Amino acid sequence: MKRILSLFLAAALLVSFAGAASAKKLIVATDTNFPPFEFKDPASGKHTGFDVELWDAIAKKIGAEYDLQPMDFNGIIPGLQSGQIDVGIAGMTIKPERAKVVDFSDPYYNAGLLILVKSDNKDIMDVKSLAGKVVSTKLGTTSEDFVKKEAGAKDVKLFPNNDAMFMELLSGGADAVVFDSPVVSDFMRTAGKGQVKVVGPLYQGQSYGIAFPKGSGLKAKADAALKALKDSGAYRTLYIKWFGTEPK
Repeated sequence: MKRILSLFLAAALLVSFAGAASAKKLIVATDTNFPPFEFKDPASGKHTGFDVELWDAIAKKIGAEYDLQPMDFNGIIPGLQSGQIDVGIAGMTIKPERAKVVDFSDPYYNAGLLILVKSDNKDIMDVKSLAGKVVSTKLGTTSEDFVKKEAGAKDVKLFPNNDAMFMELLSGGADAVVFDSPVVSDFMRTAGKGQVKVVGPLYQGQSYGIAFPKGSGLKAKADAALKALKDSGAYRTLYIKWFGTEPK
């Protein structure tokens, strides 16, 4: 009888531990400063943006509790690989080399790269015009890869955040910024209004995805939730709120 009771108690403890593990809060990493996808609201001091609100809607759909962990973009994939992070949503382009080490959700945003220069610049008109120029962009991004491969720039200045990248242009330390279209457009409408302009076409059409550790069961749940949000119109409402246009 004692043996049966001991086995019963052990089984009960295992169930209890499994329940506690399944109920643990997810650690969701996002970039510290990537408006309008994620940024700190100066009024409330809280992080908000399209990515933040989209993940919150997905989490509610799948019944997951989570803690938001703002961090430098370059730390997100290593954090997923090491198991310290459960989810990464940070305007992350679905790139083949990234897909080798993390799993991506279905695409949730279609973007591309734009060239931004000062409003009085008459020398730069497209990527070929960047030859011999100084270009600033964000470290560890698709933009860095593109500039180094296609621009023929004299110098490529890499920064860990958007503010520094744009400030380098405004201060005269760079001739142009090359970066993701929604972020460039947002800066041109807000902090850089009247001081900067976009030149050339949209380069390298690309899609953003939510990243998970390899083999994570959260991917399938997030994909189903994302589809449900699109079908219900909730995704469209969120998109228009943050970008002012219909989803593309």
